[in-house]
Amino acid sequence: MENLYAADAFAGKTVLVTGSTSGIGAGTAKAFAAHGAKVMVSGRNLERGEAVVADIRAAGGTAELIIGDVAEAEFCKTLIAESVARLGRLDILINNAGIAINGKIASHSNAAWQALIDTNISAVFYLSRAAIGHMKQQGGGVIINMSSECGLIGYEDLAAYSATKGAIVMFTKVLALDHASDKIRVNAICPGDIDTPMTDIGWQALNLTSEEIREKLKEHIPIGRVGRTEDIAAAAMFLASDAAGFVTGAILPVDGGTTTR
Repeated sequence: MENLYAADAFAGKTVLVTGSTSGIGAGTAKAFAAHGAKVMVSGRNLERGEAVVADIRAAGGTAELIIGDVAEAEFCKTLIAESVARLGRLDILINNAGIAINGKIASHSNAAWQALIDTNISAVFYLSRAAIGHMKQQGGGVIINMSSECGLIGYEDLAAYSATKGAIVMFTKVLALDHASDKIRVNAICPGDIDTPMTDIGWQALNLTSEEIREKLKEHIPIGRVGRTEDIAAAAMFLASDAAGFVTGAILPVDGGTTTR
């Protein structure tokens, strides 16, 4: 993908990306670091997190690592406080961490439903609440929430997951209204099918290989290809940049046209 941003586009900015030890989060963390930001990487897997930080530093970027589970309210509070302490401030919060559970709701245990709520909704609430306090003190900031195309259109066997992602859409809109006067912009990205391990979830029952899954997805996506983590990172950088200074409360599908059907 062509690099549309200057190498120092986010110099002097600090970014926390949750769920950034793999997939979209890792790609987004690396992209911000490559453009001058100090990045806090966070997730549940220490080995993967250390690998992401090592990649960023090897490329000349600045990154720190905090391991923990955003499904836990106390960790969310600690994560924001530690990010501010170690990075000096928090300019951009990207609420990316999420889980997916497929199937009809009759197949979901109470624990599975609660896990979706805790990770996909409650964590966004706790992290945003803590971050807003710091952002108000420093005169503003940016929050970007990762929803999903499943928060905009319906797919079979994804009722529970889609409920959590649909909730993020409305949470984003109201949070943007509540804090526009605080100079805190809040927007959401709705990724479509992106080439990450999570893409395979839901297709596994068809006993297809990863390559076969991606070929089928090409037929499903109007633009004719599966998305890349760079596609989401580019959207996040736009929403976090001064170019989007008049953008708040927006819900941006990055899905190759899937939600237009």
